[in-house]
Amino acid sequence: MDVTGYTQEFTCPIAPARMFKALILDSNNLIPNLLPQFVKSVDLIHGDGGAGSIEQVNFTEGTDIKYVKHRIDELDRVNLVCKYTMIEGDPLGDKLESIAYEVRFEVGSDGGCNCKMTSSYIKLGDFTIKEEEIRAGQDKARGIYKVVEAYLLENPHVYA
Repeated sequence: MDVTGYTQEFTCPIAPARMFKALILDSNNLIPNLLPQFVKSVDLIHGDGGAGSIEQVNFTEGTDIKYVKHRIDELDRVNLVCKYTMIEGDPLGDKLESIAYEVRFEVGSDGGCNCKMTSSYIKLGDFTIKEEEIRAGQDKARGIYKVVEAYLLENPHVYA
């Protein structure tokens, strides 16, 4: 089993706890409402939302992904860290066993948030993951973060 890892970091003016609540704890409600053109629903299909739970993200028709399933591996509400693994779905294809993610929200020097996302691609065979494919996925994730950031800026009372 071969693993390839990537990390991306960015900052935003929102407090880390608010970003964590919006993007991790309440994503099943918030993301389909903010991005209905892409995400149809986020459904908890096993567990209570904590470690060991499995959620399925269902995408709208016309998108290149039908669904993905994530297993929550760790949910640290104190340190604002979430570790989860994509265990099923179109992005895995026949070349990836899974993709493990670690998302950290830390206090920035300006009181905002430093967001750090690490992705580990667990490959089934000997092949090279194309950098442009990784960037495309990271850009989509960053786009979701920007939409949530804008929503939280417009609604300072939400997740306060």
